Amino acid sequence: MGIFVFLPLVLPLTAWPIARLAEQHLHPRTATRLLTGVAAVMALCSTVCLALVMVVGTAQLPGNPLPDGWSDPEVRAAVPYDEVVGKAAIPALCAVVAASARALWRHGRVRRRAHRALAGLPGTGVAVLPDDVPYAYALPGGRRDRVVVSTALLDRLRPAERRALFAHERAHLAARHHRFLLAVRLAALANPFLRPLRTAVAYAAERWADEAAARVVGDRRAVATAIGKAALVSRGTPVATLAGFAAPGPVPRRVAALLGPPPAVRTWPSLFTSVGLAAWAAAAGTAVSAMSSANAAVTMFLILRAATPL
Repeated sequence: MGIFVFLPLVLPLTAWPIARLAEQHLHPRTATRLLTGVAAVMALCSTVCLALVMVVGTAQLPGNPLPDGWSDPEVRAAVPYDEVVGKAAIPALCAVVAASARALWRHGRVRRRAHRALAGLPGTGVAVLPDDVPYAYALPGGRRDRVVVSTALLDRLRPAERRALFAHERAHLAARHHRFLLAVRLAALANPFLRPLRTAVAYAAERWADEAAARVVGDRRAVATAIGKAALVSRGTPVATLAGFAAPGPVPRRVAALLGPPPAVRTWPSLFTSVGLAAWAAAAGTAVSAMSSANAAVTMFLILRAATPL
């Protein structure tokens, strides 16, 4: 197993170039799916390897419930610098599990509270709340997906801009963007090197909804104006894993993109471009991460099986 057990912990660095270039050169739909897939696989692989290293560290602690054979020199030799990294992996993995559980709990709690707050309203796809605070966001789940918007925000928009708002939020719901946002948030908690991908996916998901709204409304400038207005007054979404019309982020770049031509739809960039090289580098890093974690898991299983008395 050797040093390969540590590779998945640092291989997310290979995805940094595509995280930066995807928003400029890929269609937002392609960028969202590609970056989310890379982040999810790399986060899973790094967590698996962290757990394997933790097993070696835990076996060295006095009074641990693991079999005595798991602390044998042969097992410890499978992990370089086992005395340090083995024990350091214990609090690291506990922190990952705790942060992920907290994020999932908060995501579920906010959704449940939001649905309870709308329980007395008609079961339509749009819930307009009389509120002096401007906001709009997509609320999935419950009996049906809903768009939640306050009267304060609607009062600031013209009719065409209102249509853009509703088309934008419906695009979030139709494409299940909250799943992408939750996946990359958990991935970034599992491995801090994946944080640039979380930021890139949040932007790409908004751009995906922007383009969908522009197709529905038929007026890219109206969508851009609505986004600009909402960004100046809106407070955003209740939680980062829900998609919103004026989510925090590079709004000026979204507006500038809408004032230009629609992005070209390409499933995979050419290898002979900067974004193509970055995409292939991320794909290669993901593949190596998956193979390294699989190799480490199988090797550790065989070593522990041999060290466990019958």
